[in-house]
Amino acid sequence: MREAFFKTIEEIADTRDDIFILTGDLGFKLFDPFREKYPERFFDIGVAESNMVGIAAGLALSGKLVYCYSIVPFLVMRAFEQIRVDVAYHNANVKLIGVGGGFSYGMEGFTHFGLEDLALMRSLPNMAVVAPSDPVEARLLAKLSCEHEGPMYIRLGKNGDLEVHKAVPDIRIGKALKLREGKDIVIFAIGNMVNVGCQVVDMLKSKGINATLINMHTLKPLDAEAILECASTHRAIYSLEEHIINGGLGSAIAEVLSEGRYKGIFKRIAIPENFHNAIGHADHLREIYGLTPEKVCDQIVNTMERYSYGQ
Repeated sequence: MREAFFKTIEEIADTRDDIFILTGDLGFKLFDPFREKYPERFFDIGVAESNMVGIAAGLALSGKLVYCYSIVPFLVMRAFEQIRVDVAYHNANVKLIGVGGGFSYGMEGFTHFGLEDLALMRSLPNMAVVAPSDPVEARLLAKLSCEHEGPMYIRLGKNGDLEVHKAVPDIRIGKALKLREGKDIVIFAIGNMVNVGCQVVDMLKSKGINATLINMHTLKPLDAEAILECASTHRAIYSLEEHIINGGLGSAIAEVLSEGRYKGIFKRIAIPENFHNAIGHADHLREIYGLTPEKVCDQIVNTMERYSYGQ
């Protein structure tokens, strides 16, 4: 996903001389082509993410389009004050690229988990928040990020992400994308969980439950209209995200549903606050926290049966 994203940025940089890339001592092979072509527009700031964001803000306020790259917790949590004060409050044209969302760096332990980033970034003024589901969306959102004026947080997985789209989708910032149509329930998924959602929909169909699947690639600005439209036609709504249960996609949807007086069933499927003492490969951690297709399907079926919607 990250290779698809930055390959697209490199291609756009061939036609624009205002694009800069800053990295915090990461991604050297990834950025080699850009650095070789445009050495004056590439800066390795070192292990100093707060400084990197401050430099990016200065460049942006001087008319540049700046991409900052690092692992999610180092970029978002470590440099949060600079993102808040220097970028968000000034509406600076800085694009923050956080790689390794969720459990992508699970083998490195808690310090490398990217689980609170969506909550933090959506709380900031002027900040757009997007999370592509596959390399196809990553390429499209790279192009859209260049056109978008103002700060943006882009959450990426690592390489090896499975493709969700067989054809090029109509991706627009702030507009949810319907992938499957069903009459019983709706699943709103974000990032790598969209692929999981596709598998869950197929599993549910075999159990007699028809599900709509909505790709919420944009968390902010949130497509409240799509949420309310689904609320008017579906009796149960689920959110699906590889993020802490508080503050992310599920919380954003809950806000819309509560203000819209939704009377159906709503359940957030995410990572609970009570962490297990476990590290390991991302798939291993998703199994522990119930984010595999099988376990997500079970949660939905159990909820439906509990409220007699499975009959």
